[in-house]
Amino acid sequence: MNDLSSLTAALTKRANDICELCGAADDLAPTEVGPSPSADVERAVLACATCRAQLAGEQDLDAKHWFCLQEAAWSEVPAVQVVAWRQLQRLGSETWARDLLDQIYLEDDVMAWAKSGVEAAEAKVKTVDSNGVELHDGDSVTLIKDLDVKGANFTAKRGTLVKGIRLGDDPELIEGTINKVGLFLKTCFLKKVTT
Repeated sequence: MNDLSSLTAALTKRANDICELCGAADDLAPTEVGPSPSADVERAVLACATCRAQLAGEQDLDAKHWFCLQEAAWSEVPAVQVVAWRQLQRLGSETWARDLLDQIYLEDDVMAWAKSGVEAAEAKVKTVDSNGVELHDGDSVTLIKDLDVKGANFTAKRGTLVKGIRLGDDPELIEGTINKVGLFLKTCFLKKVTT
């Protein structure tokens, strides 16, 4: 028996043949809960195809599907708690997800594990300009092409300096001010000003 089949068997037994996140009974497979040196029963969950695809980012996050976390978040299995906490963080725009995050309690070591995965994922996504140079809050950038500003009735000209930018959740957008108008600008049209 290989490691994957023994891991699957152990998880299936622990989960009673259902997805540990949503309760589905079809197409179940182990999912590693990283960061982890190796996949083992304590660092994995048994998940259905829908949960696995959304966890991996292969499908858009479906808030209705993850409503199941209202039960899964209370699991006694630390790996399930970690996945639930991380998904609730990703669903932060949903009122029910924020409320549930406020209610659940994780032991200190489990919370550290949950946060380490989020920090690792966030570290991979950086905001960069059109040349691939990393942008930070407070940087100055220039426009590399003329941009029509819809709703403000002006065109921001190539070479326009935008000082004190602010980064947001989307790595492809920054916030800045041009002609005293606050705007969201696509990073592909910007070049960082170096001093």
